[in-house]
Order: sequence, then structure tokens, then C-alpha cells
Amino acid sequence: MHISAKADYATRALLELAREPGRPLTCEAIASSQEIPFRFLKSVVGELRRAGLVRSQRGCEGGYWLGRPAGEIALLDVVRAVDGEVITLRGAPLAGLVYPGPATALPGVWRRVEAEAVAVLGGLTLAELLPGEARTEPSGVGAA
Repeated sequence: MHISAKADYATRALLELAREPGRPLTCEAIASSQEIPFRFLKSVVGELRRAGLVRSQRGCEGGYWLGRPAGEIALLDVVRAVDGEVITLRGAPLAGLVYPGPATALPGVWRRVEAEAVAVLGGLTLAELLPGEARTEPSGVGAA
């Protein structure tokens, strides 16, 4: 399994914005706080803006805010905004994957792994990940 740097950085940036939703943050402030390369973060935030997960305002009072409440943004939304598919095989979606012979069952396994990942990511919101928030973990999350 591979979690992209884009998905990780995007989630961390959104958590920074969710921590204080009443005030805008600059990319510089987010990059500094989360130790993320500024140039990379700038492009990731652009993708989040196009997906409606952040909104921006230019000027001295400007910066970035969440595009909707933290409780309405699932990790699945973030991953799909920056990576598209949750899991791919050599860059291709799993939907039409078919193998011959003894490997016939393998595409079904990969699709089950993807379905489980979608369930976990879809069941967790930014609000649930914020420190100090009263929450209950979805089943299976945090279990070793």
C-alpha cells in the first residue's frame, strides 16, 4: 500500500485550517507549522481549492479557509481530490482488472482491499482527527 505525499500533505494542511476555522491561514504558515515543502503545498492547496475543500481570498487579510465544516470533510474526499482513485495498480483503476489462469481471484482481493480503504477513509472526518475533540473512533480504526 502506498499513501501519496500529496494525500498526506493535503490532509495535514486541512487539519491546520480546521484547528482554527475562524481565521485564514497562508500557505507559508501551514508549510512552516507542518514542515511541508512550500512549493509542493502550494500546488496541493490549488487542487484542494478546485475540489471545493478550501476557499481562498487574496490580499493582506487573505489566506485559506476550509471550504465546508471539518465534520463534513472525510479523508476519502481529500484523497480523491488530490489522487483521484484510492488504490490503483500501476496507475490504472482496479474496476476492469482481470487476470487469467491461477491468478483469476487476485483482482477481487485488490478490490476488497480498496473497498476496505474506502470504508475507513470515508468514515473519518477532519473533525474526528483534531486533538481534543470528543469523538468515538469508527470500528477497526486505531486497532492493532
